[in-house]
Amino acid sequence: MDLEARLSGVYAELTPGERAVARVILDDFPYAALGSLRALAQRSGVSPPTVSRLVTRLGFATYAELQQAIQHNDRSRLRSFVADPADLAQAALTLRKGLDGCLAAVPESLLETVAEQLTRARAVWALGGRLSELAAEYLVRQLASLRPGVRHVPATAAERARVLLDIGAGDLLVAYDFRRYNTHNALFVNAAVTRGARLVLVTDAWESPLARRADVLVRLPREAAGPIDPITLEVAVTELVLVTVAARLAPAERLAELENVTRELSGLE
Repeated sequence: MDLEARLSGVYAELTPGERAVARVILDDFPYAALGSLRALAQRSGVSPPTVSRLVTRLGFATYAELQQAIQHNDRSRLRSFVADPADLAQAALTLRKGLDGCLAAVPESLLETVAEQLTRARAVWALGGRLSELAAEYLVRQLASLRPGVRHVPATAAERARVLLDIGAGDLLVAYDFRRYNTHNALFVNAAVTRGARLVLVTDAWESPLARRADVLVRLPREAAGPIDPITLEVAVTELVLVTVAARLAPAERLAELENVTRELSGLE
């Protein structure tokens, strides 16, 4: 069994410190676990005994034994992808299976809970990471057609500071946060939640550190095809959320007005 599979098997039982070590290992696999135990502990922000406890949970007698298993049995996704011939049929199958699993992980009751937050919030702000930013942008563009007060969190610290001045109770953040978790986004989200904003967090099975601050948590069992992290899964769940919101808002009048104003500004009337 490879290391990622072992981590998946015990992850739910890990302490916060052990989870921090697991995230570091997976974010820089296999290299993070090939240095010294002390170096791994420092990168994870934990003590060396915490790393040792994780090693034991994974079924290894020593840290050196874990390293040996990695060297002999584990290869990074990117190395495997480059070494093996491209198989588009298999990649398509993997994507379909990942999509099915992702949608199955988001039951109707959870969609209704997210939709309720999105409809009753005074204002909605969305943000994401390196790739999940695309899902956040998609949510903003579509949701803004359904209701007012929907904005994208700006990129720079100065712009975010101005946003924070006006965020408070009644506002909602929708954050997409997947491995490798975005520390700059975490600073903004924590500050906004401290000011009274609510948080809907969309994350992966390894669970963003922001999970403890979330009012609503959506976990997606993301599966990757080769080195590609498919944005398809995040967008698909966002689509379901938007459909659920639209059913609650019945936005026909707003959409008709939006179309008329768009035509007017385009010089078509």
